[in-house]
Amino acid sequence: MALALSILDQSTIGSGRTADEAIRETLALARHADTLGYARYWLAEHHASEAHAGTAPEILMAAIAATTSRIRVGSAGVMLPHYSALKVAEQFRVLEAIAPGRIDLGVGRAPGSDGRTAFALNPDAARAADRFPAQVRDVLGWLGEGLPVDHPFAQVIAQPRGPTAPEVWILGSSDYGAQVAAHFGLPYCFAHFITDGRGAAEALEIYRQGFRPGILAAPHAAVAVSALCAETEAEAWRLYRPRELWRLSRDRGRFVPLPSVEDAEAYPYSAEDLAQIERRRRGALVGTGPALRSRLEGLAAELGAEEVAVLTPMHDQSARLRSYALLAEAFGLTAAPPLAA
Repeated sequence: MALALSILDQSTIGSGRTADEAIRETLALARHADTLGYARYWLAEHHASEAHAGTAPEILMAAIAATTSRIRVGSAGVMLPHYSALKVAEQFRVLEAIAPGRIDLGVGRAPGSDGRTAFALNPDAARAADRFPAQVRDVLGWLGEGLPVDHPFAQVIAQPRGPTAPEVWILGSSDYGAQVAAHFGLPYCFAHFITDGRGAAEALEIYRQGFRPGILAAPHAAVAVSALCAETEAEAWRLYRPRELWRLSRDRGRFVPLPSVEDAEAYPYSAEDLAQIERRRRGALVGTGPALRSRLEGLAAELGAEEVAVLTPMHDQSARLRSYALLAEAFGLTAAPPLAA
């Protein structure tokens, strides 16, 4: 079976631009992805960040679902410990009514923020993460046939009901999410881009070995990766420079806007910085379309993944649109005309 190719978007804020511009860039990229033939468009959730503007994936999903025609639209993810399971189920039932058969609910346990912000979102944050499996159970009930008869909220209905329901995914970057996905028989996506691949093989093996038929009859795995494509390898590495500088900042606890290529090229790197960049370059997914296709297919085969979601943060929006177009061309995705205005 051919590898499914999707997009993960964090609504990255470029230096010199505002967060609201990043949101509009997300909307433009989603419409572009719909015409290129990508399978899914997933939106991340981050809070109180100078680097990422996507605080409310469910709202962005509504705008994207209403202005696209065939791509699946999802969250990657909704951080369940911040919220009421009923409210999340209701939001995604509304989204399913907007775009029947095209909505994914990806959920995670991580805060997507610092500890103080997590408590601002939910004063019970210290204990909320421990209830993640129970929240997943409740969301599945409200999106499906209802809660167990002995559940205290068994008589509560999540509206609007319809003939279709969102597809629920578990997202994670550790063994924990893999175990939850396996327990409920759900599809699972490993955040390869967060760990630089560390732990991916182990988590996906735990998922497959522990899988119990539930929502799915058999396991279904995906990996989310950071990748960048350009016409030439040299141009791809040039466009990747801002991401390398941004990672240096992140490793020092600073989540800053993504710098421009010019700022990244002019930065006074230390010898330690350059050594760290060189180490990361060995595993970076950067290059031309055909080269990236080969590497992504190889990675998916190695990990036993049926799908790959590609994250491509770039300062230059036109170059980002071109990166996804080149990758779609390399994979032979079927293009379609854009929706009429």
